[in-house]
Amino acid sequence: MKKYRIPTIETKRLTLRMWSKKDAADLYEYAKNPNVGPIAGWKPHSDQAESRFIISEVFLQKMAWAIVDKDTGKVIGSIGFEDDKFRPDIHSREMGYSLSEDFWGKGLMTEAAKKIIQYAFEVLGLDILSITTSEDNLRSRRVIEKCGFEYEGTLRYAYKIYDGTIEEIRCYSMMRQEYIDMKKRGWCDV
Repeated sequence: MKKYRIPTIETKRLTLRMWSKKDAADLYEYAKNPNVGPIAGWKPHSDQAESRFIISEVFLQKMAWAIVDKDTGKVIGSIGFEDDKFRPDIHSREMGYSLSEDFWGKGLMTEAAKKIIQYAFEVLGLDILSITTSEDNLRSRRVIEKCGFEYEGTLRYAYKIYDGTIEEIRCYSMMRQEYIDMKKRGWCDV
């Protein structure tokens, strides 16, 4: 598997940086919460060893950032890219994220997402960026819409989650020109 070296990115309230195995305690603290993982399709972490494994075998193998709260210095979430499963032959990535429930409703995920979207188009030079979420994940849908993604449609019976349940997923995307147009309007001032 390919390991990525990613740059540290600053926002007003957050530092987005490469994951470290030392982040396992912070990851476990929010990933054990049954309100965080299941809505995104993954089971709550059972212990810090599982969190260390996820850091090593998932986050460090993909282009994933730890989201660090500048006030506390704690890792409060993750955000990153993986291959776009619907556009394998196009210069595209799919974005995903998670955030500690303690930090929901503060605009932090939108702040992080806008910086990562900026990175996707200005550094990676993507032609299109996609994101999917479950039909029931209203908070994630709100972040996606605030970031300016366009709703493409809902895939029925499309995503098998950790417990075997198969869910519908809402698909969104942003084209390079849409990003450029939004940037001209001051969209990414975070």
